[in-house]
Amino acid sequence: MGMLDGKAVVITGSGQGIGAACIKGAARQGASVVVNDIDPELAGRTAEEIRQEGGNAIACVADVSDWEEAGRLIESCLEAFGKIDGLVNNAGLFHLAKVWDFEPDVARDLLQTNVLGPMHCTAHAVKPMRAQGSGSIVNVVSGAHMGMDGMTVYGATKGAVASMVYTWAIELEGTGVRVNGLSPFGLTRMTRPAEGYFDKETLAARIAQIQPPEANSPAVEFLLSDRAEGVTGQLLRMDQGDLQLYTHPALLLPPVHRESWTGEQVADAFDSELRERMVPCGVFGMEKGPVSLTEGYWSRVEK
Repeated sequence: MGMLDGKAVVITGSGQGIGAACIKGAARQGASVVVNDIDPELAGRTAEEIRQEGGNAIACVADVSDWEEAGRLIESCLEAFGKIDGLVNNAGLFHLAKVWDFEPDVARDLLQTNVLGPMHCTAHAVKPMRAQGSGSIVNVVSGAHMGMDGMTVYGATKGAVASMVYTWAIELEGTGVRVNGLSPFGLTRMTRPAEGYFDKETLAARIAQIQPPEANSPAVEFLLSDRAEGVTGQLLRMDQGDLQLYTHPALLLPPVHRESWTGEQVADAFDSELRERMVPCGVFGMEKGPVSLTEGYWSRVEK
C-alpha cells in the first residue's frame, strides 16, 4: 500500500529534473500520474520509465503559460483517470541578472510561465476538486522570494507563487481542497545559468551544497496524501536533510502608536525602537542569528 493509492496526480514540468523525480515518487506511492512537459521526448520518456516500473502514467505535452493548453492538461487527467486529486505547479523558468541588467522580454517569459502557469492550471483543476470535495495543490516556490543576489525577476515570480498559496488556502477553506508550497533544492538544468554568473570557485561551492532532485519527492508525496489532512497554507523547505516550515509575511508587534505622525516623529521612532527591530534581508537572513523573543529582533551576530 502506498500513500497515494487511488490518487490521480498532475505535475507540470515533470519531464526532467525535480518534476520528474517527484512524479516518479508519486507513482511509486500508487498514484496514477500525468507527466507534463513542453518537450514531447522528455514527457514521453519519463512516462515510459514510470510504466516500466509498473506505474500508471500518461504524457501530456502542453505549455501551462497558455490558458487553453493548461485546460487541456487538466482535462487529460480527467479523461484518463476520471478525476484529479493532486496538482503540483512545478513548471518554471530560471534567470540570473542584476536589476541594472533587466531584460524585459526575459521577464515576460518568466511571468508567463512561473506566475500565470500556476494560475491557469489551478483555476482549471480546482473546479473538479471542489465538486468532489477533495484535492491537494502544491506550488513550487523558492527561497529566492525572500531575496537572493541576482534573482530580481525569478524571486519576484516565486514571491507571487507563494502569495497564491496563502490566498488560495483562504479561498478554499472548508472545500476539502488544500493548498501548500514546497521550496525545493536540486541539482538540475536550472543551475546552468549560474555558470555565467558566478566565478568558478563560488559556483563549485554552491553546487556542492545542492542535494539531488529525488530528495524533494517525499515532501510532495506527503502533501498530496491524505496524511496531510489539515495542512494548508504552508510553505515547506527541503534541504540537505532539513525539513522546515517558512514563516509567513507578518507585521512585527508591537507597533509604535501615535494618533498622528510627522516625518520627524517617524525618524524618532526609528531611532528609539524600530531601527533595532529591522529584519535581515534574504533567504539566509534568519541564519544570521536567533530570534530574540524578549528584544523582538534578529541578532546581527554571524554564527
